[in-house]
Amino acid sequence: MATKPPTEDIDESRLRIRERDHSAVGVPAVMNALKMSFEQMGVVRSARTLLRVNQKNGFDCPGCAWPEEDRRHAAEFCENGAKAVAEEATLRRVGPAFFAHHSVAELREHDDYWLGQQGRLTTPMLLEEGASHYRPISWDAALDEIAAALRALDDPDDAVFYTSGRTSNEAAFVYQLLVRGLGTNNLPDCSNMCHESSGSALNQTIGIGKGTVSISDIHEADLLIVAGQNPGTNHPRMLSALEKAKDKGATIIAVNPLPEAGLFQFKNPQTPRGVLLGGTKLADDFVQIRLGGDQALFQAIGKHLLEVEAREGGVLDTGFIAAHTAGFDDYAAHVGSLPWGPLEEATGLSEARLREIAERVRASKSTIVCWAMGLTQHKHSVPTLRDVVNVLLLQGNIGRPGAGVCPVRGHSNVQGDRTVGIYEKPAEAFLDALDREFAFTAPRKYGYDTVEAIRAMRDGKVRVFMAMGGNFVSATPDTRVVEEGMSRVGLTVQVSTKLNRSHVVHGRRAIILPTLGRTDRDRRGGADQRVTVEDSMGAVHGSRGRLAPPAEDLLSEVAILARLCALVFADRPGTPRADWRGLENDYAAIRGHIGNVIPGFEDYDARIDKGRSFFLPNGPRDERRFTTPNGKANFTANPLEYPVIPEGRVLLQTLRSHDQYNTTIYGKDDRYRGIHDGRRVVLIHPDDIRELGFAEGELVDLVSEWTGPGGLEERRAEEFRLVPYDTPRRNAAAYYPETNVLVPLDSTADVSGTPTSKAVVVRFEKR
Repeated sequence: MATKPPTEDIDESRLRIRERDHSAVGVPAVMNALKMSFEQMGVVRSARTLLRVNQKNGFDCPGCAWPEEDRRHAAEFCENGAKAVAEEATLRRVGPAFFAHHSVAELREHDDYWLGQQGRLTTPMLLEEGASHYRPISWDAALDEIAAALRALDDPDDAVFYTSGRTSNEAAFVYQLLVRGLGTNNLPDCSNMCHESSGSALNQTIGIGKGTVSISDIHEADLLIVAGQNPGTNHPRMLSALEKAKDKGATIIAVNPLPEAGLFQFKNPQTPRGVLLGGTKLADDFVQIRLGGDQALFQAIGKHLLEVEAREGGVLDTGFIAAHTAGFDDYAAHVGSLPWGPLEEATGLSEARLREIAERVRASKSTIVCWAMGLTQHKHSVPTLRDVVNVLLLQGNIGRPGAGVCPVRGHSNVQGDRTVGIYEKPAEAFLDALDREFAFTAPRKYGYDTVEAIRAMRDGKVRVFMAMGGNFVSATPDTRVVEEGMSRVGLTVQVSTKLNRSHVVHGRRAIILPTLGRTDRDRRGGADQRVTVEDSMGAVHGSRGRLAPPAEDLLSEVAILARLCALVFADRPGTPRADWRGLENDYAAIRGHIGNVIPGFEDYDARIDKGRSFFLPNGPRDERRFTTPNGKANFTANPLEYPVIPEGRVLLQTLRSHDQYNTTIYGKDDRYRGIHDGRRVVLIHPDDIRELGFAEGELVDLVSEWTGPGGLEERRAEEFRLVPYDTPRRNAAAYYPETNVLVPLDSTADVSGTPTSKAVVVRFEKR
């Protein structure tokens, strides 16, 4: 039987610190996954559900976007995937009686862990202006309220529509059609906060904002550089792919400020070697780099390769460079003129060490660089990633087996949502096709990204805010500004599976629409419906849930959106024309529209039959074709940037614990890092603790410092415990969402606008 939800928040006084782990997964991971599954789902439901995760006739994991191989294991899930499934397939329920018992003010006092653990939402709920409690409302009345608010807008840009990465391709396509039919491109999404820097850099350099590798390329690579990511926690199934590459002779370089267990030793629980023989050593080289020093690392690698080429020849792929690239001479002149001193300062590594790493790259026959938010959430993230591409271009490592760029995106369909139109800066070709398909004229003016949307809310410019999944309030930077801005919105609408902070930090009026999850049976039009998703490597596949929904009348995201389209566009000229009831009851019809609008989705429905996946077109990968303005892959000469930390301060990165996925807190531990029963910790070098005048284990307030247009700005997060840890000097780490309050809204990456959550200057103050 499943257990009841917790009645108390996390008690930080019970925090325990142990030695960090030096290996990942193994039997403890299996046992922890089963424990959480049994607590949420019970034994029988756990077995039935987990065996369908990521199977061809099952459902896509609501966790990460790591791809599956064509041949699947019986247990095709990881520990954190099991936690994500358990949270969604839980037997716990949050219905009208819960909201009658708990006022919004009371709920606001609870932490994210307690809120998320209460269970699945079952009933549409309305919070009237000035009311203390949510009350139930019928589906028809709720949708009528939302449609009336949207139709009453004087300017469609007064509405903002957010999307999380869990939304299916079908729902996302109808969502963007609703928004553009209304007349705005205000479509911020979680990409804006995570991998927008990747898309910006890759579009500029190779003409596509996605990676260029498949799972088979990972297996076949000669060298894999895994930079700025922690696969053992954030996408553990990647470890199996790295293990397969190691078995075939690959070299792996791990680049990270923190020594993460999954990058060192992997104990695969599905093999005798993993269970009985100590597992597989993954990283051949751990490069402990300073926060923000990755651009300097890749410029140093490029500098070394060019110097060896000048002396010995045979290092560069000169044929590829001549035929497929532009800008080489400027790039070579730039990195050639760089002195080694700043490269050493930025990375914290000596010239000899940098050359040693570069020699591994020189010797490689095929190289893949994988990265995540450790590289994307700095002011200079886009130049950093352009320099990653520069290094790969030097040896022709784009568009051939075992080589390429691999941005490892976090949420399970965040890439698919962008592909089908969730973007505030849509391409003209996409809008033209949308106009032809639905007989209207979509707006061309760019909309708000996430940071711009928060600024608009702060300034009182947003009358309606709607979120399709996610937890906007907890996920975004500058928490207090977000909360104050949200309170100024006339109507906030949250389409959600579970309770979260965005339901209790709301507009003057608020509506909660519960919805189906990936694990739930979605029966519409007399048939079970399936949805589709795109993984981190551009492969599209189907997903079909089997569990009875938490409530009989629960609507899917697709049904909610199709009904809203019918209500908003009724009798309004110049809006999209479609059979909304038909789209609600037959998702294949939506896929037909997608196939007509977006290249690569032709014969969409037939291609996902019987669990098949298909790859979307990728010019650099498929044929070394680069759809940049000059038709070439572009070398870029990027000025060297890196953080300069003021005296008496440290540079803080925000990150996840192991018992966490994005803003969803599964439990109280970060097992691999040795943190148990608490979250308000700062991981920092023990010498820094002493030099700053504190003691190990002492409680401090964190105060961030940032100089904005109005001068020095400070933000405070209270009561964090100093934990000695193996980090570079004057670099520190702490968990979000607790530390999102420290990230300045206007401190963003150049070009991409991504918040700089990996580069927050802080000082410590005694309690």
